[in-house]
Amino acid sequence: MRSLLFVPGDSERKLAKSLDSGADVLLVDLEDSVALEAKQTAREIAAGFLAAHRDTADRPRLYVRVNALDTGETDADLAAIMPSAPDGIMLPKSVSGVDVQHLAAKLAVYEAENEIADGATRILAVATETAASIFNLGTYQAASPRLEGLTWGAEDLSADIGALANRGADGGFSEPFRLARNLCLFGAVAAGATPIDTVFTNFRDTDGLRGEALAALRDGFTAKMAIHPAQVGVINDVFTPSAEEVAKARAIIDAFAAAGNPGVVGLDGEMLDRPHLRRAEKVLARAGAAERD
Repeated sequence: MRSLLFVPGDSERKLAKSLDSGADVLLVDLEDSVALEAKQTAREIAAGFLAAHRDTADRPRLYVRVNALDTGETDADLAAIMPSAPDGIMLPKSVSGVDVQHLAAKLAVYEAENEIADGATRILAVATETAASIFNLGTYQAASPRLEGLTWGAEDLSADIGALANRGADGGFSEPFRLARNLCLFGAVAAGATPIDTVFTNFRDTDGLRGEALAALRDGFTAKMAIHPAQVGVINDVFTPSAEEVAKARAIIDAFAAAGNPGVVGLDGEMLDRPHLRRAEKVLARAGAAERD
């Protein structure tokens, strides 16, 4: 996955339009974009949307962001949508790997009740939305084989810690939020999960989005969330390896293979060691995933 687009679960029009957005993943939202009095309506609309499109060829992956475990709404969300077999669930305000384990246990029951293959429903966790969660980003290792990705959020975190803003005058995140971003990246990679960068909220600022996505890619993130369909093309472009990157990665892998996979090889006047090989392998893996999407 490269791009993950949030779509309000209570809007049939936006859900229908999102199918043509080009996003790799649609995040059908039952949480922040849906008012409390509209939750049940959103569940019904989301369930119908999933059921109508789960067997469609060449569709985006369909995930649902449920309400957080401490809201009392999660079970109602899952009861409504699991019969329609979403590809995955996004868990907001996850405090630690224990929350992922808790959700995984619930999903196992719903899968059994609805004749869905055990473990088929994947999990994406938003892992930085409270101050307490920042101290637990190393706990997602081995939390559940369902865990597919970790991402971070700045808006709820800023409210939790009482920050007046989460970005500085230059448009970049301020230090508390950069810390959350960086720890999320480390936590995701340590857990063997996809590191997913947070949303860029000014959907009209295409240059700002591209710059932030490029910085995320540089640092190790391999995907980014979007709040508007207009952002998807930029995100896909940034996180799809170019032909030149793919060719260089193949050359590095071939050089190591031809030399018998030593610790160091020379290529075009440059000495390359095993970290270069691992990076090249990750580039080809991203390229292959982009082709499948």
